[in-house]
Amino acid sequence: MHVTQNRQNLQHLATMAILLPALASVSGCQSMQRFRTTKDAHAPVSPRALSIDHVTIAGANLAQLQDAFATAGLTTEYGGAHSNGVTHMALLGFDDGSYIELISTISAEQRNIPIWKEHIVRDGGPCGWAARCDDVAAELKRLAAAGLAVQGPFPGSRQRPDGQTAAWNLGFVGDQPPGAVLPFIIEDTTPRQNRVQPSRSVAGSELQGVALVVIGVSDLPESISLYRKAYDWPAPWIREDQEFGARLAHFLGTPVVLAVPASADNWLAKRIERFGESPCALLIRTGNFPTTARRFGLDWTTPWFGRLVAWFDPADLNGTRLGLIE
Repeated sequence: MHVTQNRQNLQHLATMAILLPALASVSGCQSMQRFRTTKDAHAPVSPRALSIDHVTIAGANLAQLQDAFATAGLTTEYGGAHSNGVTHMALLGFDDGSYIELISTISAEQRNIPIWKEHIVRDGGPCGWAARCDDVAAELKRLAAAGLAVQGPFPGSRQRPDGQTAAWNLGFVGDQPPGAVLPFIIEDTTPRQNRVQPSRSVAGSELQGVALVVIGVSDLPESISLYRKAYDWPAPWIREDQEFGARLAHFLGTPVVLAVPASADNWLAKRIERFGESPCALLIRTGNFPTTARRFGLDWTTPWFGRLVAWFDPADLNGTRLGLIE
């Protein structure tokens, strides 16, 4: 099964050079300098920092996704159609420059969906994520030197409802669909404000940006090794979360949490079986956790790696697991 899935993923990626304008996002590639000492001889010399550009949430009907988020108090703004003519999007932009992208097909009858097809058709919710980068070509070269499969850079664009064009370069990393486990990376080629601005519903509020992306994986050690290979990160903090139904690994100081199902038949295991490895949840950072939790009526909180988290009811957000983190 895994061999077949990998072949399909590789075939999928091979088509992206042609179909790529469907995408609308992604990447970050600064360096957090860290020096070896005699006692730390095997530590990486220069861990790489990732900055979330956006996380994409897919569904069969964009208006339905927008309505669900608006009802929850997170009103998005329509962002326009992608240049592939197949998909369109809406976004919830935050003051820190990150955003949540809602994506679907322009027509419900559309069949030639170039990316995240299963997530779109079957209301799969979180499907991919992107990291911001100043130089996609240079970052792809670095990742290739680290032994990872890369593709790109590829150009992409989207026309906004006001007629303005947002354009970017993209890079894909790994042999899975873009942003499934490792983020795809993005570099703006038009002013960033063409692609994203803070949305009226959250601009200037205590909701600051997308803080963490939680990625559902089948093999935790393998996924940890993949991230350490790509970004030279130290070993993650690992803990069990019975309420979330997963064993979690968080690379401290980064926006990445890996989650492997705690049992073979829980919600996360079923999700991975249905959609493959991909983001399964995301957390929005708030500068005033008690105020925000009260505003959204989130009474139940839980600690996550030393920080409080409160989750929206997925049923209120078209099945998306979205939460707040202090």
